[in-house]
Amino acid sequence: MLVNFYYPEIKGIEIPNENLCGVFKPKTTQNNFDVEKLVQKALDQPIGSPRLKNRVRKGNKILIVTDDNTRFTPADKILRVLLPYLNELGIKKEDITILIALGTHRAMSKKELIIKLGHEVVDEYKVVNHLWDKEEENIYYGKTSKGIEIWGNRLLKESDFVIGIGHIVPHRVAGFSGGGKIVQPGVSTGKTIGDIHWLSALVPGTEIMGKRNNLVREQIDESARLMGLDFIINVVQDLKGKVVGVFAGNLVAAHRAGCDLAKEVYGVKVPKADIVVVDSYPADIELWQAAKGIYSSELVVKDGGYVILVTPCSEGVSKTHPEIEKFGYLSLEETQRLIRKKKLEDLTVAAHLVHVGRVIKEKAHGIMVCPNISNKVKQKLGFIPASSAQKALSYALHKKGQDASIVVMLHAGEILPIN
Repeated sequence: MLVNFYYPEIKGIEIPNENLCGVFKPKTTQNNFDVEKLVQKALDQPIGSPRLKNRVRKGNKILIVTDDNTRFTPADKILRVLLPYLNELGIKKEDITILIALGTHRAMSKKELIIKLGHEVVDEYKVVNHLWDKEEENIYYGKTSKGIEIWGNRLLKESDFVIGIGHIVPHRVAGFSGGGKIVQPGVSTGKTIGDIHWLSALVPGTEIMGKRNNLVREQIDESARLMGLDFIINVVQDLKGKVVGVFAGNLVAAHRAGCDLAKEVYGVKVPKADIVVVDSYPADIELWQAAKGIYSSELVVKDGGYVILVTPCSEGVSKTHPEIEKFGYLSLEETQRLIRKKKLEDLTVAAHLVHVGRVIKEKAHGIMVCPNISNKVKQKLGFIPASSAQKALSYALHKKGQDASIVVMLHAGEILPIN
């Protein structure tokens, strides 16, 4: 069977029928929902919260926090409804600020902002990139029940009402994306982001991914409350990016409802296999994001198996986290040793190294097919380099035997494998 990837620069892969257990991806829907109507309905019927007309007042300073271009959230369509809605409540344009939740990603350019938000929004409203590494832009918000100090963007404190926009997909660190994640890690400082991410590194992905209730999400929810997140608007999208549901309201109640739908859309029954081929779509810009394809494979690959990651990574490994190339992916024990010796102090990076390392260093082996990362770097990271997906498969079959079972997961950056 010939399997093609979403990337025109990367050739497809031919898999023997007798080895192939299946090609899996999230579901597509036949419905063509009007996104703006869904947003309007969600605003009119918020979950776990009064309507905005009962919560905001004329003259209020409104902060809208939205995710960046590493997510496919249709922020432009949401804002096309939300901004006029706020204007009708007496909120002037000059009283609205839009903050881009970068986490520790690089800042978005004006061109990227226009694509994400729309030309009119960028021209007529104040739009700000979150500067996670600028001390003067961030303040202290308090401490969670686990003792994590919450530092984040000062604009939340300086605003009367904070609205978060995001999307909900399965997520290795938090169970699902969306909800309070828009502010933690979205607009938090590196230290705070690292502390919470490190919690997830101590737990196998099987205990977090696709589970709304988990230790990390609990800390995220606490952080979001401390930071003053008042209201969320989250979408669930299908395989092709079509919005199939919009959930607005309380950061926990509305998010929980959205997670139920996301589990239906992204949850796919996938058998365990000796060789697992994954892409990273739609997390393709850099390996920092593309590693999401590896995360999902942890739930599928058999012990001692091979995971083949197919990804373009046009910006390489990570522009903001050079430590990944410096240390490579590591086991939990190796990473803890670096932390104790203070050779690695960024716990967000540490967690990332462990998440990938747990799969390609401890449970299985990793092979990378990526035209924009050199073989030398691939090897330093801990991957076996391959110039094509076909060669990667040949290598894995040679190691595991010609009767090895094979699974392919497309759109693997957001799939939720269910065994």
